[in-house]
Amino acid sequence: MNNPAEKNAQAEHPMNNSNQDYKIHVLLVDDQEMIAKGIEQMLKSEQDIELHYTSDPKTAVQMAIDVKATIILQDLVMPNADGMILLRFYRAHVATKNIPVIVLSSKENPKVKSNAFSNGATDYLVKLPDKVELIARIRAHSKSYMAQLERDAAYYALSETQKELEKSNKELQRLSSMDGLTKIPNRRTFDESLDKEWRNAARGHKQLSLIMLDIDHFKKYNDGYGHQGGDDCLVKVAQALHASTDRPMDIVCRYGGEEFAAILPDTPIEGARIVAEKMLENVANLKLKHEFSDTADIVSVSMGAASCFPGDDMKPEDLITKADAALYVAKESGRNRVHCHEPDK
Repeated sequence: MNNPAEKNAQAEHPMNNSNQDYKIHVLLVDDQEMIAKGIEQMLKSEQDIELHYTSDPKTAVQMAIDVKATIILQDLVMPNADGMILLRFYRAHVATKNIPVIVLSSKENPKVKSNAFSNGATDYLVKLPDKVELIARIRAHSKSYMAQLERDAAYYALSETQKELEKSNKELQRLSSMDGLTKIPNRRTFDESLDKEWRNAARGHKQLSLIMLDIDHFKKYNDGYGHQGGDDCLVKVAQALHASTDRPMDIVCRYGGEEFAAILPDTPIEGARIVAEKMLENVANLKLKHEFSDTADIVSVSMGAASCFPGDDMKPEDLITKADAALYVAKESGRNRVHCHEPDK
């Protein structure tokens, strides 16, 4: 029998072994040394059972935790302690609430037995019980408890695996939706978002606006400043465009190459023009030198905006076509400007 002062700090956790060879840790809580000696005598030849003992009920809960008890033998009547209350303490503590408790009583009393079970007892024995019966019940209840621990551990491991998988899937989804260079949504996200917002606008009979834009003379910029310079330009322009929208529902995407697009739900053409003008201004404010441009001495953009009320006779591609046509006009008109497609009458 271990000394309570040591609290068996090095006790092996039962979950470290298989269900066939785990160590049973019995905690006996009884104020009578004679009972403790008797139970110790019964269990001393059992190699898989380790007995821990305390005569102080105030230490019982903490000791059960410290010794990693797989079962508790609990006296009901002790000086200055109510065994029924102690049972409730076990059940109220997260670390001991599932540990089986065999109540040891001095007599067979149906009312006391019923009360003990009501307060959380797992089993009830009159002390001193028969050795064979005591060992059998200790093993049966400990095995059941260990099986529950293993199920809980397996469930927890599965739950953690699922959480990690969900986290990985979300990260994969995020990465697959972002442009690797500019870190804004990519063409795939543009297609999916435009389709979704198109359906939403059709259901709510709301306007949907689209801005298509190009960096002016980007091939000359790339040839003149090199591919790294071109990449840096794309990143900075993307950030400026993204910063030009205020609503969470608005989405700016890299459409391809030096092309970008902005989807503006529930926005009329006038609102799209305001956003496009802000984009034009934010890109100009970058003051990125472009000595190879035929339009300006800094990086500039050309934009086309279009708006419509999605209906059964239209497709998202129709809105793209209108915004592209407006972009063409902006380029033909001298670039570094916004042109809005006139809404259909």
